[in-house]
Amino acid sequence: MESTQGIESGSPAAVLRMLMDGRPRTRAEIVAATGLSRSTVRARLDLLLAAGLVTGGGTGESTGGRPASRFVFNPGARLVLVAEVGATHATVAVTDLGCRLIAVEQVGLDVADGPEVILQLLVTTWRELLRDVDHPETGSEIAGVGIGLPGPVEHSTGRPNNPPIMPGWDGFDVPAAIAAEFGAPVLVDNEVNLMALGEHTASHPDVRHMIVVKAATGIGAGLISNGVLHRGAAGAAGDLGHIRVPAGEEALCRCGNTGCLEAVAGGPALAAKLRELGLPAHSTADVVHMVRSGNLEAGRVVRQAGRDIGEVLAGGVSMFNPSLVVIGGLLADAGEMLLAGVRESIYRRSLPLATEDLRIVASTAGATAGVLGAAAMVVQHVLSPEVLDARLGAVVSAISAGEA
Repeated sequence: MESTQGIESGSPAAVLRMLMDGRPRTRAEIVAATGLSRSTVRARLDLLLAAGLVTGGGTGESTGGRPASRFVFNPGARLVLVAEVGATHATVAVTDLGCRLIAVEQVGLDVADGPEVILQLLVTTWRELLRDVDHPETGSEIAGVGIGLPGPVEHSTGRPNNPPIMPGWDGFDVPAAIAAEFGAPVLVDNEVNLMALGEHTASHPDVRHMIVVKAATGIGAGLISNGVLHRGAAGAAGDLGHIRVPAGEEALCRCGNTGCLEAVAGGPALAAKLRELGLPAHSTADVVHMVRSGNLEAGRVVRQAGRDIGEVLAGGVSMFNPSLVVIGGLLADAGEMLLAGVRESIYRRSLPLATEDLRIVASTAGATAGVLGAAAMVVQHVLSPEVLDARLGAVVSAISAGEA
């Protein structure tokens, strides 16, 4: 939960937060909205203007004297570097402080190559994207870096914690490695948490309780509770893929257990089932392509995968009672087959009260959900009262010391 300290104290961050809705306001409007004195508002705005975070947004209507200046949030003041890393590919992007995508690139990889190889690939891609960024309204300073990884992450440290498909990553200090390259704050989280944050921020900002599922090589979920990303006590909330499926039998999972949802309904498991039927499916993308091409066996396998995902999700729906379930990831590109299976199981297994107003939909943010969530995570951090006010205060102190 974000602190309300800045709002209560009328700090620069509180004034900025009010302006982040994009509506230009005069000093008088800010005074009326915050209850601060005119001199305090003027001082707060001077700091924000000097930092480039606020700009003049034109003038208000004149009431007989000189028109009053209006002020508005400047999302182009800083850049944010973001990446969503999956098992076999990554989405790498540059955004502004409004989480608007400026440059995006998809890169192939094997996360099992280890942190040094993968992180250097991200750094190289970011530097290439930065060279291509040519936007006159965007500052060149990097506000922060956000990364999503395909495994459990201790969010407070940014270190992966026993990730089952990421050999060599356990305990690796990802933030330190990236901060050494860019000299900016680095935040790391599970990729599905960031997908949930991205879907919520970009597509469903008014939904207070939702579950976002990624179905691809692996399967995971992110939870939005009361409008805030829910990570759980240790950051392990939403580990859907390693819950045992009732019909999972003895399917061996990469985590070492048997019968996990990922081992039954993940992309590689579906490809293996199709190969057993004599079909040339070697990847999740192959499975999706066959379904979209009208292959009946592929459609049947994906529909059953949806049922298996829904079977596990049904317990979460009854426990968590969301109003929205979003299905994303590469397998969701198979279309209605997967969604139909998910709906079938959830509506059959969950309590009627929990499903009465429940919507189960495909992702609208798609492949960019994770990077949009990573950008939102960074922006929430760097513009929070604790971080922004401390930074602006340090600038004021340095100026005062120089004048003394």
